[in-house]
Amino acid sequence: MTKPSILFVCLGNICRSPLAEAALRRRAAAADLVVDADSVGTANYHVGEPPDLRAISEAKRQGIDISDYCGRQLALDDFAKFDHILVMDEDNLADVRALAPADSKAKIGLLLDVVPGSRGRSVADPWHGTEADFTATWKEVDAAAEALIAVLLSERRDQSAKG
Repeated sequence: MTKPSILFVCLGNICRSPLAEAALRRRAAAADLVVDADSVGTANYHVGEPPDLRAISEAKRQGIDISDYCGRQLALDDFAKFDHILVMDEDNLADVRALAPADSKAKIGLLLDVVPGSRGRSVADPWHGTEADFTATWKEVDAAAEALIAVLLSERRDQSAKG
């Protein structure tokens, strides 16, 4: 059985997507589920940079160190490498779909679509906000990570049942 691979996408890869990656890694570890997780931006604004200091601070409040994360831009090989590409908002979703090659193996969608009652909603972008906005973003991505773990565990059970 292969381990699930999930890529989180926002615009610059310094706020929402690294927080989503951190939330999933923590939830996966708690569920004893091995995953391959990463995060990227659709734009190249922050390639090679660490996450926003407010994102680092919020993750630290959650007991997670993301200071060594490094911003990168979405690449064509990501569509072959990842099973799921989960995007933070509609604008970036349109950009991801426009870049996706015809033979993409990845399931592409909005991150909050996995959260019951949140289909079609975007993760709040805290970039122009305060630390409270980063806390609100954490709550959204953590809820999505919890729901995503349930989906991944269900997929694993289905694969095991098929033999």
